[in-house]
Amino acid sequence: MRIAVAGSIATDILMTFPGRFKDQFLEEQMHKVSLSFLVDELVVHRGGVAANICYGMAQLGQSSLLVGSVGADFTEYGEALVAAGVDISHVRICENVHTARFTCTTDLDANQIASFYTGAMAESREIDLAAIHVATGGIDLVLVGADDPDGMLRHTKLAKANGIDVAADPSQQLARMDGEQIRELIDGATYLFSNEYESGLMVQKTGWSHDEILSRVGVRVTTHGGDGVVIENSGGILAKVPAVPAPGLVDPTGGGDAFRAGYLTGRTAGLDHEAAAQVGCTLATTVLETVGTQEYSLDRPAFLQRLASAYGDEASATAASTLKLN
Repeated sequence: MRIAVAGSIATDILMTFPGRFKDQFLEEQMHKVSLSFLVDELVVHRGGVAANICYGMAQLGQSSLLVGSVGADFTEYGEALVAAGVDISHVRICENVHTARFTCTTDLDANQIASFYTGAMAESREIDLAAIHVATGGIDLVLVGADDPDGMLRHTKLAKANGIDVAADPSQQLARMDGEQIRELIDGATYLFSNEYESGLMVQKTGWSHDEILSRVGVRVTTHGGDGVVIENSGGILAKVPAVPAPGLVDPTGGGDAFRAGYLTGRTAGLDHEAAAQVGCTLATTVLETVGTQEYSLDRPAFLQRLASAYGDEASATAASTLKLN
């Protein structure tokens, strides 16, 4: 199965605030917030949802095609992705703007305040997914992740027109898009990814109930942070998988992307929903214990041992043999 991952490719600027955001907000002054947080740490890492997912899949031995738009400053980043095993041959290079920037501050409770500079990502609407489909000999599934909203809609339309299955993953762009746009993105998707908060936001913005959304997609995958993940379809719950404990949590950025990478890798290899989600949750914890979303190099024996500790030896053995991680 050939998987394309379309979405943002960005540089992450990550900072740590040694306090709690909630202690800084005055309820009676919320209409005119003016705050500056003095941070203790600043690091710059490679990121963006599409690149993070492709990187995670490559760590598990699964090839994927990265689809996105970047600036002329992408050379070093691109070389690192290629070295990790990611196909960047269809990434669009824009010479006149910078690659997108994600700036995020995290507090002691792992709450985050972030901003995103679009940069070259705005030109992802110029990417022709149908042409890539032809050039690569056929794409079986495209994950449409957070990106330029017009680009996300175009990718979705072209995928449907060319018989390509869609994994809808609007995530951060739910706040930007209106109900009609969201309905167009998710209607008919083979997979729908979101976290718990985004799930409620979809209901509010689309006007569709939870059950109606389920009736319009193949499989809905909802992550619940430390409470794990719920996978369901119109017939009911397919799997509930607890999260892998993360006692060494240092940075929540990228955990959701890693889950998607593990889950899609598992499904592509033939694992059922529960086993694929177990792989995804284990990879997510690996990222949660790393500062930066692509700064880890997967230690496969340690990964399988952690999976076994969380879900049992049989689950680990199945993942190892199916994904060829031994």
